Amino acid sequence: MPATSPTPESSSAARLRWGILGTGFIAGLQTSDLVNHGFTVQAVGSRSLDTALDFAGTYGLPNAHGSYKALANDPEVDVVYISTPHPFHYENALLALNAGKHVLVEKPFAMNARQAQEIVDLAAAKGLVALEAMWTRFLPHMVRIRELASSGALGEVRTVLADHNQNLPKDPAHRLNDPALGGGALLDLGIYPASFAFDVFGAPARIQAAASMTATGVDRQTAMIFEYADGQQAVLHCALDTAGPNRAAVIGTAGSIDVDPVWYTPTGFTRYDDGGNVVERFDEPVTGRGMQYQAWELERLVAAGASASDVLSPAETVQVMAALDAVRGQIGLSYASDDR
Repeated sequence: MPATSPTPESSSAARLRWGILGTGFIAGLQTSDLVNHGFTVQAVGSRSLDTALDFAGTYGLPNAHGSYKALANDPEVDVVYISTPHPFHYENALLALNAGKHVLVEKPFAMNARQAQEIVDLAAAKGLVALEAMWTRFLPHMVRIRELASSGALGEVRTVLADHNQNLPKDPAHRLNDPALGGGALLDLGIYPASFAFDVFGAPARIQAAASMTATGVDRQTAMIFEYADGQQAVLHCALDTAGPNRAAVIGTAGSIDVDPVWYTPTGFTRYDDGGNVVERFDEPVTGRGMQYQAWELERLVAAGASASDVLSPAETVQVMAALDAVRGQIGLSYASDDR
């Protein structure tokens, strides 16, 4: 496993020109980190030209487009960051890939593993990079955690604990509570602890899940246990209507790591030996929100002529979606996209 975060030096010398598909909150965060870390952000596309022009003005972007298709077809754009709500990732990613653009797709990558596989297959057929924007994977503290887990510093790693609980809008019409818009805690929040479990242990052999549902029919909170062939366990939880500690831990026979809250954002951790003594304190400052690391990784892949990141490969992205599909099957959460 890689021991270092992607950096500007490890990305493309001839910088790629980025296009931003969507103008919501997360698009602004990613664009800010791109602009402030020297990336070339060339264009933005929205369903409304006025909205695109306003976004372009805010971040100093040269090109603004009044449709996603126009953005995808912009000859001055090399890579498209897809920041729309996840029910639209599939169609947006296919649009950009068919226009010959690399894609960085917000998490969850798609609505299900079938959609994710189709995106990955199209990217491979066209010789393009399709990277899931699971920004947590690329942050410095996660790089160090991977290094420790794989080096034997913790002994035999036995357990991962992680939660992602937030107190989010209760309005039944809000997208988080609307099954037509992929609502529920699992895909928006549970994707983080699920991906963390994959990061440490890989794909589980067995999954157990239970959930409580909202009146609108999406999961209000979901608990998951991922079990592995050698007896390891990942105990994971997410909820959309209760704020939680948002902590994570990795526990082994020779020590453990206690990740500070909020574990999936730029943060630090404390490593203990098996007697509870502190043996390492990790703190590495991160500028901005830290979303520049995943963009550096995409540029590095393109420059190297590679398609699969060692940190998060397309195949693993599909596996994570398959695990979430299995969880949804157990808790009775389905979406219209499952039938298409």
